[in-house]
Formats: sequence, structure tokens, C-alpha cells
Amino acid sequence: MNDEAIIEEPREDEVRGLDRDRVEAIRDAVEARDPERLNDLIEPLHPADIADLLEQIGGQERAELLSLWSREIDGDILSELDESIREEVIAALPPEVLSEAVRELESDDVVDILEDLEEPQQEIILDALEDADRVAVEQAMSYPEYSAGRLMQRETVVAPEHWTVGDAIDFLRSEDWLPDQFYHVILVDPRMKPVGNVTLGRLLSSKREVKLRDIAEESFRTIRATEDEADVAYLFNQYHLISAPVVDGDDRLVGVITIDDAMNVLDEEHEEDILRLAGVGEGSLSDNWFETTKQRFPWLFVNLLTAILASLVIGLFEGSISRIVALAVLMPIVASQGGNAGTQGLTVAVRALATRSLTYSNVGRVIGREIAQGVANGVFFGLIMGAISYIWFGQPMLGVVIGLAMIINLFAAALAGILIPVGLEKLGFDPALSSGAFVTTVTDVVGFFAFLWLATLILL
Repeated sequence: MNDEAIIEEPREDEVRGLDRDRVEAIRDAVEARDPERLNDLIEPLHPADIADLLEQIGGQERAELLSLWSREIDGDILSELDESIREEVIAALPPEVLSEAVRELESDDVVDILEDLEEPQQEIILDALEDADRVAVEQAMSYPEYSAGRLMQRETVVAPEHWTVGDAIDFLRSEDWLPDQFYHVILVDPRMKPVGNVTLGRLLSSKREVKLRDIAEESFRTIRATEDEADVAYLFNQYHLISAPVVDGDDRLVGVITIDDAMNVLDEEHEEDILRLAGVGEGSLSDNWFETTKQRFPWLFVNLLTAILASLVIGLFEGSISRIVALAVLMPIVASQGGNAGTQGLTVAVRALATRSLTYSNVGRVIGREIAQGVANGVFFGLIMGAISYIWFGQPMLGVVIGLAMIINLFAAALAGILIPVGLEKLGFDPALSSGAFVTTVTDVVGFFAFLWLATLILL
């Protein structure tokens, strides 16, 4: 099958996403400066796949692709782009293309784009909007960053609570401004305060004369515009919401948040926690080496300081190590096992704090559980390492030393893995960002000190 056949009748797996052959074909079209061929290759792709393509290729290649294909870019592609390269792509677009692209977007998507841009580029996008849309976006931008007001879309479908199903259906059919996707008709009182939700399924399956208030959902929640977006994502996940109206300080309707935006926040929170646990910040693959270095340097420096502290502890027992060489062989095992155990507890604790399943009402029980498993694992692995050390070096008491040190360090690791993230959160710090270095310090220092001190006490 030749390339032309693939373009005219793309295989199912190609349309679902990017594959290596298509990416290479796109690169060849860019190198040949063939816009018609380039358009044929890109046109079947989903906006998310096009955004992935722009993120995967290098800066020079991306600039050449945009110079050939920029007039085909739409708002959906801009909203899917990683913020690290979105500014670069927007700067490369002709003004008329950018204007048309942002006009296609819902207000929440426009706000999402504006948040990551410098002020001059923000003005370019705001100038491209219709007056009413610009006012709506500027009002959303007036809310605090990472708040529900930034997350919501202003386009809402509302109906008076006294309407019937027939009234609502006639209204929906007669309007051409409706959002591309919505899940509820929001019922409001005369003061524009939301009082209920009617799902589209209930609306379409009910008789015309039925009152909307009679088919409203039993569970109904509103969200304050100033509420943190992480709390919004938690509400959606906890109560299985599809959409929720957003209200101002007077409880009047100002917008709506839909499940796709809430789940995006949840995904970002999870990704952020994973990256911060590893001390790599919030970088992406499209960042250059300097940005990556700047993000990772602080926590590598902290790790260096903790390593020096652990080395100072080892230095206190230099004489013991010089007299019993086996100590130098075995002590990394104690610290390593404690570090791994601490990381396990830390990961569970940070995840539990993020999902709010770990609270001050159950933290005592969780601490008790972690201590119990730490001691149990310490005894188990202490016996294993004690036997191995005896067989390896032929010194029974050396096996006792490393066994006891293993128990002590796994106990300390279990305690640190839960107490440090809980304590840091109570003090207002991000436990995902700060806990790793502290837990590692505890397990290294306790592990080395316990092992070398016991060895000095028992063997010398």
C-alpha cells in the first residue's frame, strides 16, 4: 500500500493517534516544504495528537511546520498544547488565525490559555474576542489563580424553576448560542440563584407538561467562585458530579464547571505530586536544558547537604570502621532498606493527604499501623540479614548488630514516612515537595548511627 492510499483511507490506528511512520512522513513534508502534503497528513489527526506532535519535535522543526501549516490551527489545538510551548506557538500565528482560533473556544479554555501567557500576548488574544466574550474572560481572570472562577465557563444553560419540560425543549431548540457540550439545565429563581439541576436525559425522557422542578436531581451542589480548584476536583470525584453551577458571594449564578475540567485538575494534581516526590518540579519534555537544570538543582543541592550530614555520622565511627572492615560493607544495606521503607510510607501518606482519606481523626490509627508494619518488617529482614552476615563474615554478634539496626531503622522509616508529610501539611508546606529529602535524611542518619553505634558497643 503506498502513502497516498494511507492518506485517503487512514488506518484506524493512525487516526486514533500518532505513530512513528506518520510523524516521519510529516517531518519529510516539512523538510520538503510541501504544505499540501503536510495538510493531508495532519488533517485526520485529533487536536490532542496534533498538540503532541508539536511538543515532540524540536524548536526549529516546529517553527518550520507552523510557517507552512499555521493557518489550519484552531482553538482546540491551542487548548491541548502544553503551556511550555503554547506561548511559542501563539507568537508564530498570524493575527487573523489567532483571532479565529480563540473565538471558537469556550470562555474557560480561553482563560486557561491566558493564564500561561505574558501580558502583551494576553492583550492580543483579548483584542481578538467579541466584546461580550472579552468581558466574560476578564471577569473570570479577576478571580484568584487556581480558583473555581478561573476554571468555570461563563456559558450556562439556565431555565426558570417554574418552566415545564416543553418550555425548556422549545427554548433549547430556538437558541444558537448554546455551548458545544453541556450536561444539565440549571434551574434558577428570579434572583438568578441556582436551585437545582435537570439532566438532559431526564429532560428528553419526560412529558412536555412536567415541571422542571419535579425532575430535578436529588443531589445538588453549588461551588463558590473563590473555592480552590483542588477542592473543586475533590468534590467532583467524591460526589460523582457531572457539572456544578458556580456562584458569587451573593449566591448568584456566574458560571458552570464541567467534569472534564475538574478531572484535568485532578490529573494535574496527581502528576504534580509524582514529579515533586522525585524533586523534579513541574517541567516537561519540551523544556530546554537550562530550565530543567534550574528546576532540579535546588533539591539536588538539598540531597547533597543531607548526604554530607550522613557522612558526618559515619565519620564519628571512623575508628570502628577501620577495625572491622565488614561494617563498611554492610552499613549501606541498613540505610538503603530504611530509605526504601520510608519512601513507601511517604508515598502512601502523600496520596492519602491529596485524596483527603488521611485526616486528623484517623491519623493516630494510621501511625499505629505504620509502626506495627515497620517493626514487623524490621524483625523479618533483621533475621534475614543477621543470618547472611553470620554466613558471610563468620561473626555471630555481627549478625545481631545488623539485625537490631535493621529493626531500628525500619521503625524510624515507618514513623518518618507518615509523620513528616502530615507535619509539613499542618505547617502549610506541600508534603509532596518537601517530604522526600527529610525522610531520606532520617533513614540515612538513623540507619548509619544505629548500625555503627551498636557495632561499637557490642563488637569492640
